[in-house]
Amino acid sequence: MEEETKPVRQPQRRLNPHMQEVVRPKGLKLLRTGIIYPISDSPWVSPTQACQRNPGSQWCKMIREKKFLHASLQEKTTFTCPFGTYAYKRMSFGLCNAPATFQRYMLSIFSDMVECIMKVFMDDITIYGSMFDKCLVNLEAVLNRCIEKDLVLNWEKCHFMVHQGIVLGHIISKKGIEVDKEKIELIIKLPLPTTVKGVRQFLGHVVFYRRFIKDFSKLARPLCELLVKDSKFVWDDRCQWSFGELKLFLTTTPIVRAPNWQLPFEVMCDASDFAIGIVPGKRENGKPYVIYYVSKTLNEAQRNYTTTDKELLAVVFALDKFCAYLVGSFIMVFIDHSALKYLLTKQDAKARLIRWIFLLQEFNLQIKDKK
Repeated sequence: MEEETKPVRQPQRRLNPHMQEVVRPKGLKLLRTGIIYPISDSPWVSPTQACQRNPGSQWCKMIREKKFLHASLQEKTTFTCPFGTYAYKRMSFGLCNAPATFQRYMLSIFSDMVECIMKVFMDDITIYGSMFDKCLVNLEAVLNRCIEKDLVLNWEKCHFMVHQGIVLGHIISKKGIEVDKEKIELIIKLPLPTTVKGVRQFLGHVVFYRRFIKDFSKLARPLCELLVKDSKFVWDDRCQWSFGELKLFLTTTPIVRAPNWQLPFEVMCDASDFAIGIVPGKRENGKPYVIYYVSKTLNEAQRNYTTTDKELLAVVFALDKFCAYLVGSFIMVFIDHSALKYLLTKQDAKARLIRWIFLLQEFNLQIKDKK
């Protein structure tokens, strides 16, 4: 925190009896376990905010203003409630470095197991194995490490020996990666947007699953145009079509799969007047499968490119976007424009084309015409 930052002291928020019944036991629990301690006075004070997390269950979370997010001293984590004023002894939610610090802590604990028998993302742990007995051995190793490091697991959120599960909002199984049907049902039930805020909320939900939607940028373009600054909000047939198509595609999303690293990549590239689309995939036993769908709307300068340049832009975008996947592997790039192959051998190429050619030379690729 900068030294010249002025302390911010906010007043206590009123809580009705129902909210007080939620706040009191939570605060007492934190006090008993030594996570917080009473403090008589502090120039930094945040109010207590009671939130409802899941239907039928309530909990209390201390929410601070942005000025508190860089706080590094205990005094600056002070919060007030009807039962007193307290400060945290340990790292709490809301501090800007808390997520990164927690992730580093988890990785340091399981450093010899990560990417071998488990995956770790914050407080979500996924343990896996190729056989049932192997899963048991891996599970025992992780649980013993948790006991050794005094990590406490939430029993209600633990799932053991399952063939599929929800990880970071996606259903993961041996078939591949699927969308969470419950979340899709909530998106489908969203009403027709009548304001810019409503459009932004709808797109915010849909964008989370854009990797499953082919040509997402093209489908969402009419709605995105409503978000342009100083543009007039007019819901026309194009917007209605876009709204309906996005919902339809969400209900019919394909299953995408992780790549088989022993097989070459096949990257399908396509370009239109205002967008480019990329579909990386592989072919196993003669049958292709999709790894990811990605698309991008062209800016004003890119829309002025020639058709051939747009096709090459799609290839460059694909290699840049999926560089971590493609480096070190053989890649077959499929395009619509056969002239692109000859464009790469031009002697009097422009500076932009030269930069793109240098990028392509970093990869082991072969360009093929879709026809």
